[in-house]
Amino acid sequence: MSELHLRVYGNRSELVLPDGTVQAFHEGGMNQAAKARYRRIAVELSNGYLERQILACRDTCSNLDFSELTQAHRYLLDRLVQSVTSEVGRALVGLTILQLCVKSIEPEQNIRLHKGSTGTRDFSWCDGISMRSLDRQYITPVLRKYELVRLNADGFMMTRSLAENYPYSTVYKANIRGARSEWVNLVEATEKGEVAADVALRYLLSQLLNQADNFRRLALQVIDKLSLFFEATVIDQKIALSLILRHINRSDYAARLMEIAMHSLMQAMQDYQVFPNSLLKPLSQMRSANKKHGNVGDIELLEDRQIVEAWDAKYGKAYLRDEIEELSEKLEVHPAIRRAGFVTSLEPERLDELKPRCEEIEEIYGISLEVLTFEEWIEEQFERALTEETVSEQELAVAWMTAYTESLAQQRREIAPIDEPCYQWLLTLKEILTEDLPDASNH
Repeated sequence: MSELHLRVYGNRSELVLPDGTVQAFHEGGMNQAAKARYRRIAVELSNGYLERQILACRDTCSNLDFSELTQAHRYLLDRLVQSVTSEVGRALVGLTILQLCVKSIEPEQNIRLHKGSTGTRDFSWCDGISMRSLDRQYITPVLRKYELVRLNADGFMMTRSLAENYPYSTVYKANIRGARSEWVNLVEATEKGEVAADVALRYLLSQLLNQADNFRRLALQVIDKLSLFFEATVIDQKIALSLILRHINRSDYAARLMEIAMHSLMQAMQDYQVFPNSLLKPLSQMRSANKKHGNVGDIELLEDRQIVEAWDAKYGKAYLRDEIEELSEKLEVHPAIRRAGFVTSLEPERLDELKPRCEEIEEIYGISLEVLTFEEWIEEQFERALTEETVSEQELAVAWMTAYTESLAQQRREIAPIDEPCYQWLLTLKEILTEDLPDASNH
């Protein structure tokens, strides 16, 4: 018995299994057999294969039979689902669903080979298929539609670590975050025929549906808790800020929560007509490349589709020289901006040193440029709202906390399309609200 390893040659890779078996993967344009398999897979998926599997799991779960799955294989699938956090794991779950669909529809297709092309420009295996195309067209849209996995609209195969020119195996070297070992073990078991792909697919979808139902139940519980909190407490700016700050600081992925908190306050201000001539742009997806998407900040107000005000959240960052220079470049292509700034979670550093450059930028572009802490920014927005006299401090504080909670509960997806899984965030918010409620309300 040797150790599993991969041999890479100029025109092929060879995966050498522990028993000495060699699997050779030749590079080059897709051969006729691969093209035929790809067509069959694409046709099945375009005819709603994944959607039918989801509906079968959702609507007839009592008829599902998972007895073919061993405990070990169930454990791998469970771990994949449990590994999904606000930051990691989603791409691997999406990829596993795609691979299980492929293997269920076309058992002869090797699910290690994720690239296939008829052209000569792109890397391709002769027996490979373009998993990226299948994902973008047929997998991600369906998973998003049923809210099973919160994925970027471009698809999970855009993740660079899944796109290396090596077959998926235990020795695939890319730095994949999430339940990596569980995923590669599933790939191995599926390729060896130890796992029935269709049964594994339905099991995985069932677990995701359970989580989706659990999520909705939790969301309603948190919103109920918030109502009780409002009944028991007179809310003002200070109380709302304190609660939201506690939530941000107690949660994973705090940088994203700071953006959501800022956007939620702007949602509340928009609801109360604080800036009647401007329109709040929906929250951007996390990791949307600023330049590519034309973003200036995380929070943007528009007039006639032009950005007129932009705020960029900088969590954990105190020194902003590079950011200020980057903003200067963006202002060249956004002439309508009148006000821009950075909001930091830490006390900004060396502001005296940056002040002359900020004043220069203000002069060149005719804007107001500010660097504020999160607390200062919140205070400034409350003052702005109270000056407009369209809302009281208490009303705005309640509206802010409501918008923040409902955004995390996925109830404001048009204005706050949050694609990160929010379950843990909601769980933490529920704990904080429970702690703050008088004892009588906890029961």
